[in-house]
Parts: sequence; C-alpha cells; structure tokens
Amino acid sequence: MSNPILETGPSDPRQRKISPGLKFALEMGPLLIFFLATFKGHWLASVFPALDLLGKPLFIATALFMIATIISLGVSWILTRSIPMMPLVSGAVVLVFGGLSIWLQNDTFIKMKPTIVYALFSAVLLGGLAFNRPLLGYVFDQAFQLDNDGWHKLTLRWGIFFIFCAALNEIVWRGLAAIYPPDIADEYWAAFKLFGFTALTFLFVFSQMPLIMRHSIEQHGEK
Repeated sequence: MSNPILETGPSDPRQRKISPGLKFALEMGPLLIFFLATFKGHWLASVFPALDLLGKPLFIATALFMIATIISLGVSWILTRSIPMMPLVSGAVVLVFGGLSIWLQNDTFIKMKPTIVYALFSAVLLGGLAFNRPLLGYVFDQAFQLDNDGWHKLTLRWGIFFIFCAALNEIVWRGLAAIYPPDIADEYWAAFKLFGFTALTFLFVFSQMPLIMRHSIEQHGEK
C-alpha cells in the first residue's frame, strides 16, 4: 500500500502520524521566523552582512520565511511521507510572491500573499458549493461526521471567512502603510499576520462548534 503524496484524513491507514504539537510547530514555525526577522532584520544584517544585500528587514524576513517554509515541508515529508495541502499551497505562493518582492524590491507582493492564499481557498470552497460539492467535508470528514446540510453550511461559512480575511489583510497592510513609516508599518503588519490571523482563526473555529454539534451524525444517532 503506497503512501499518499498529499496529506489525507487522519484515519487513513497509509498516513504516518506525527504529534499535534509537532504538526503545529511545522506549520507555524515559518510564520514565527518571519515575524522575528521583520523586527530583528537590522540586527541580523549586522551579524550576517550578506543579508544586507537583500534590502530592508521585511525582505530579509521574506527570504528566511521562504527557506523556513521549504524546510518545514521537507521535514513533513521525511516524517510522514506526505505533504499537508494548505501549507503546500501557501508555500507555493510564498515562493512566487516572496521571490518577486526580493527581486523587484517591492514589498507589495509579499504583503498580498495572504490575500491571494485566502482568496484561493475561498474560491475553491465556494466554487465547490456551486457544483453542490461541499469540499470541506473531504478535508475534515475524519475529524467529525456531519450530515450533508451541515457540510454545506460549514463550507459556506469557511468560504465567507476566507473572503473576510483576504479583505482584512488588504485593509490592514495598506492602512498601516498610509499611517506609519515603512519599517514600523512592516513590523505591525508582520505582528498582525502572525497573531491577528491566528487569533481570528481560532475564534472562528470555536464559533462554529454549535453548528457542528447540531449537524453531527453521531449526536443525532444518540437521540
């Protein structure tokens, strides 16, 4: 039985398991490195003068973010012989837009990366609903069992949430750029990218628990 290249449901017998803590660290590690490097870019350039060739701290952080993302995906592959889908999509966008930002010395590309990723996820989910296919069920079907109506509602809500996140990212980075000097705006945006979106995602997930409970097949089976 061959291992799937892309990560599948947690109950797939072909899927090698890693601890949730390690999985979280692999997915959040590159973001943390990006955040720290944005704030400590000048110090890093003083310690490693070659980094100064990349430009301002945000570009140094972007380069380290790209390297960390590749390492994270590589470690995931070594440990599980599969690659998680969402980090893979995000990583591909990071490499393209991060590379453009450094090459053209234009931070617009890396700042629009979250916008593009969230918009892509939203388009996939809402596009699936247009063909009566709640694709979220293919991702979380092993985590919990919902009836068809529940998957439709949850997929719609995630699709709308991703649209909200895409719009919010544009508002935040453009608004900060209009108010603060470039380096300070970059630092505030990097902080929001790590902490703001993480907090929003956790809050959104918890807010969906009543819907999940109402449409849980196991819950209905107990009645």
